[in-house]
Amino acid sequence: MILTNIAQILVAAGKGARVGGDTPKQYRLLNGVSVLERTIIATLQSGQINETIVVIAADDKKAAKILENHPVSFAAGGASRTESVKAGLDALSQSAPDYVLIHDAARPFVSSALISRLIDALKTHDAAVPVLPLSDAVKAYNSGVGEDINRAQLRAVQTPQAFDYAKIKQAFDKLPENSSFADDIAVAIDAGLSIAAVDGDAANYKLTYESDFQRAERDIMSQSYTALGTGYDVHRYADGDILWLCGVPIECGYTLLGHSDADAGLHALTDALLGAICFGDIGDHFPPSDPKWKGASSDKFLVFARDAIVKRGGKIEHVDVTLICEKPKIKPHRDAMRARIAALLELPLTRVSVKATTTEKLGFTGRGEGLAAQAAATVKLPT
Repeated sequence: MILTNIAQILVAAGKGARVGGDTPKQYRLLNGVSVLERTIIATLQSGQINETIVVIAADDKKAAKILENHPVSFAAGGASRTESVKAGLDALSQSAPDYVLIHDAARPFVSSALISRLIDALKTHDAAVPVLPLSDAVKAYNSGVGEDINRAQLRAVQTPQAFDYAKIKQAFDKLPENSSFADDIAVAIDAGLSIAAVDGDAANYKLTYESDFQRAERDIMSQSYTALGTGYDVHRYADGDILWLCGVPIECGYTLLGHSDADAGLHALTDALLGAICFGDIGDHFPPSDPKWKGASSDKFLVFARDAIVKRGGKIEHVDVTLICEKPKIKPHRDAMRARIAALLELPLTRVSVKATTTEKLGFTGRGEGLAAQAAATVKLPT
C-alpha cells in the first residue's frame, strides 16, 4: 500500500484590518488561546497531515512562541495572498508532497470530516473546494440595493482548498509577477485543472468581523467541558541549605531529597494538570531513572504540562496547591509561590491558590521526616 504524503499551508500573513484593533486577528485570543493556534490544533487533529507550513508576515514577531509548541514550520509571506501561498508552496518543494491543503488561519473550526472529504475528492480530481448553498436572498449592490441574483446558481466558498501539489505548484509558478487572485481555487481554474466541489461546513466560518469573534467565543463555551485533575507528592528532608517549594527557594538549613530539585508542590501540580488531560504522570515523561533530569528545576515539568494542555486546545482555569508539613513555615513565602506559579502557567494571580496545613504531629509529616503536597487543577477542554 502506497501512503499519500499530505501537507498543508496555513495562510497567516494578513493584518485582519476589517476586524479592527491593533492585534492581527490570527493572534487574537479565543477563550485564552490564539486563533492561529486553534487552527493548527484543529487541522492536525485529523491525523492526516504530514507537514505544516504557516505563512506569516516577514516582520512578524508574535508567531515564534506559538509555533514552537507545534510540529510546524513557517515561511515569510508576500504583499498579497497569492504571493503568500506561493511562498508556502515553495517551502514545500523539498518534501514535494502528493497533496496540499491551503487554509485560512482565521478558520479555527475546520473539522476532520471536511478534511477527509477534500482528500477523497483528490483521488479523481486535481483540486477540491468546499462550498455551501446560500440561504439568504441575494441582490446586486452598488451604493444601493439592485436587482435579484439567482442564489441557486451561487455558492459560498470555504477553505481548506485541496490540490495535487505538483499541479498547483506549476500553476502558481506560471503566474505573472504581482498576480493577485481572490483565492487559490481561482488559480486552479485559471490553469484549467479539474475541480471537485464537496460539501462545506457551516461551522467552518471565517473570523472577519467583531461579530464573528463574539460568535466564536459563544461556540467554544458551548462545546467545551471542564476537567478536574489532582496530584499528590511526598519528599523526605535531607541535609542541605535551600529547599525548593512551588518554584521558590527557601533558605532553611535543610532540603528535600529527590532526583530533580524535589519541589513537591510543583510535582503535585504537574500531575494534576497532566491528569486533567489524561496524559499520564510526571514519572512517565520525566523518569527518575533518566540522568538528564538529575537536579533539574521542576519549572520545566510544569511548563511541559501547561504546553501539553495548550496543544489539546485547552485552557487552565484554576489551580490549588496544599502543602502539608510542620516545617518550613509557608505563610512568609506564600505570595511568592503564588506569583511564581502564575508566571509559569501564564495565569492571573487570582486563579492560583497556595495554602498549608499540618497533621497535628501525626504521621511522617508530623514527625518532621518530610513534607507532602496535594494539588487540584481545573482545565477547560474542547469536546
